[in-house]
Amino acid sequence: MGRRLLKVNEAVREVLSTVIAEGLKDPRIGFVTVTYVQTSADLRHAKVFVSVLGGEREREQTLAGLRSSHGYLQERVAAAMRLKRTPQLEFLYDGSVDHGMRIQELLQRYEAEVGIPADDGETPGESDAGGENAQEDQ
Repeated sequence: MGRRLLKVNEAVREVLSTVIAEGLKDPRIGFVTVTYVQTSADLRHAKVFVSVLGGEREREQTLAGLRSSHGYLQERVAAAMRLKRTPQLEFLYDGSVDHGMRIQELLQRYEAEVGIPADDGETPGESDAGGENAQEDQ
């Protein structure tokens, strides 16, 4: 992927993130994060991957709201960017966040079953600072 296409992807992502964060009038649109944009080489199409807070129902409603707002969102992208042609936006759900959370959950469950202690942020030996050795000196 060329440098120009990467810049276009990031610019479209930033514009859409800002416009969505400012709030769209569609009540179906919940808390959305634009995670990635993949624009075709000819700039005719752009797949917009989003993460949605909530369950499957919220996800479907939000995607429906974004799809019905695509004309307005496309206008905003066109106004913010100087391109000969504004890509046709297609909104898709990005399941990578859910996938990562599921992996984390499975790892935690495995650690609990095997008996691996949770990482509490202490470095080894830190918890002995006021323990047995401190009383021996008295």
